[in-house]
Amino acid sequence: MAASSIVVGTDLVQVSAVAASVQRFGQRYLERLFTPGELAYCLKDAHAAPERLAARFAAKEATIKVLRVHEVPVPWRSIEVVRSPEGFCELALHAEARSVADARGLFGFSVSLTHEAEYASAVVIAQQTQPHVRP
Repeated sequence: MAASSIVVGTDLVQVSAVAASVQRFGQRYLERLFTPGELAYCLKDAHAAPERLAARFAAKEATIKVLRVHEVPVPWRSIEVVRSPEGFCELALHAEARSVADARGLFGFSVSLTHEAEYASAVVIAQQTQPHVRP
């Protein structure tokens, strides 16, 4: 029988830092970090775009912390924040991120995003299967 544990990652991002990167590197920066779906949602409201992008950047960083990747590069776009029809944010892992999660027995990912004024934050939680250890 397998037991499971919870793995948590969190990240805090300064909104102005993300806005400065967008200003400096433009579309190249956006397309390197964010999926087409993320960009469509974030950029549809120019006023809210910096906060939304920063929150998604924080979610990707928090996910990388959950995945515990050091030597294996995980492309930013293989981690995607998806909005459910009800308006909640969920994580979708693709390609390399999905492979790492599967290899480490990680499942049941959940994400929470927030942004206020100059900061955006994300918390990512996943379950991890572990071999059952008898006492």
